[in-house]
Amino acid sequence: AEEAMNAPERHESYLLEEDEVAASYAKDEKILNAGTFTIHKQDHTLGNLLRMQLLRDSRVRFAGYQMPHPLEHRCLVKVQTTGRTPSPIEAMKAAIEDLEKEFEEIDRGFREQVEDFAAAQRD
Repeated sequence: AEEAMNAPERHESYLLEEDEVAASYAKDEKILNAGTFTIHKQDHTLGNLLRMQLLRDSRVRFAGYQMPHPLEHRCLVKVQTTGRTPSPIEAMKAAIEDLEKEFEEIDRGFREQVEDFAAAQRD
């Protein structure tokens, strides 16, 4: 099948270019304790995950994400904290660390269940 001439290569949606950074941060100049993270080569999956985790933190006043355009492979995550500490960067770091712990627990539980299932099949 012939592809459309202006369709981007599929790998461009998820592989970082050599000189491309995974994420950047811009402090909001108008709103106190706020800023926007630009996360390249990610989509709604990571944007919504980070938003939900940030909102679990009582020190986060606002967290939201947007995808600027379907053909732009970047996710904007906006964060505002309730005070100077934590900063939006510190809040994001804490959210990522908490998610890492949750994923490790899920992975560990899954592997244990697979082992239990395999052992039961052998018996």
